[in-house]
Amino acid sequence: MIGVAWYLIDYHIGVITQAYVIMLLLLLGALAVVYDHYAIYRSNVGFTIKAFKLLKAWLAAFGFIVVMAFLTKQSEQYSRLLVAQLFIVGYFAQLLLHLATLEVQKKLLTHPNQLEAALIIGSGELASFLHQKISNNPWLGERVVGCVLIEAGDDRGKEDSESTQRLSILGNISDLDGLIVRHSIHTVYFVTPLDGSEVIKNIYLKLLDKHIAINWVPDIFSLRLINHSVREIAGIPVLALSETPLMGMRLFLKNLEDKVLAFLILLLAAPLLVAIAIAIKVDSPGPVFFRQERMGWGGVFRIWKFRSMVVHQLEDGIVKQAEKNDPRMTRVGAFIRRTSLDELPQLFNVLMGEMSLVGPRPHAIQHDAQYSPGIVDYFARHNIKPGITGLAQVRGFRGETKDIEQMIQRVESDIEYINNWSLWLDFVILLRTLFALTGKQAY
Repeated sequence: MIGVAWYLIDYHIGVITQAYVIMLLLLLGALAVVYDHYAIYRSNVGFTIKAFKLLKAWLAAFGFIVVMAFLTKQSEQYSRLLVAQLFIVGYFAQLLLHLATLEVQKKLLTHPNQLEAALIIGSGELASFLHQKISNNPWLGERVVGCVLIEAGDDRGKEDSESTQRLSILGNISDLDGLIVRHSIHTVYFVTPLDGSEVIKNIYLKLLDKHIAINWVPDIFSLRLINHSVREIAGIPVLALSETPLMGMRLFLKNLEDKVLAFLILLLAAPLLVAIAIAIKVDSPGPVFFRQERMGWGGVFRIWKFRSMVVHQLEDGIVKQAEKNDPRMTRVGAFIRRTSLDELPQLFNVLMGEMSLVGPRPHAIQHDAQYSPGIVDYFARHNIKPGITGLAQVRGFRGETKDIEQMIQRVESDIEYINNWSLWLDFVILLRTLFALTGKQAY
């Protein structure tokens, strides 16, 4: 990469100046940090996903040196054409290098005898999934010869796949010693449920003296995992099953994104907000704003919305969702709900830190109580700040939910958002929101 940059600089200006040396050093430092964050050299994914991840990382690293050049007022020392060429040529050079390395690795490991033999202890869907991933990962240099059952008669996963890479069952735990010798096993993977620690302990002690690499893959995937991760505390591996993605710098960046964009949108939309407020006041008696308690990341808060209905009393204390051709709707209310303009005052909730621009939509507390008993992981959607818009909304899961299946789809999208949160995902959702402000579900 640096060789490409060096060649381009030498080709354009004929000499490597101090400014360009500093730029290359900054780029190297940024690449080290950003590429480690995106696990560019530590993850095994398809080429398309790798190309996309590489583009995001390259954009972030390159963006850093561009920002630094402007902040230090040194941008005039660099050729715009050269910087643009370095960005384009540098990205494609890295892409070709990744592709070439992958192809070389595949050719070197095409013969099964060149791969180290691995054995899976356990069965079921996770064992089959692990087998498939190892078989499709040439970087590991391993081949799974099969699995052994932890308990006699446990044939889970025996016919669980129509794939040609079906996992063979070689026997039971009692056959383990003979299988290790017969297949020259170098690596063992324990695939056990969470309560299988006693099984692991017994077998682990037997394998210690056999110079075999021993790995444990706990079967946690029967649980709903929320932003799960693996980290280390004082040398002890810790597996996080459920946690918020908003910690440390990520929380700071999310808050910064929200406050800056919310302020700018409010500034630009101020005349529109005033016009809507006047129209509501003229159209029907009552307050301009509708306030209601909602549950969010930090507990209960009061949401801001433009009032779209006539002032009315709750029927038997029940909060009724808005429905199509709702008789409670005012003329102005029907328009602002159809265009989603009634949501604009929630920008104040964002500025107060109660909401985010993007996140799971907060429901009325009564609706939380109504749907949560039938959806086990319903409240997992509160592991991140609620939003004005979200992944569920841009997919069309908005407005009235007539049955629990519709709410399940919404919750599924909310949890998918939490598990995959990034500033880039927020940007994509905000962009898609512009095209989803109206529609069949907007009433």
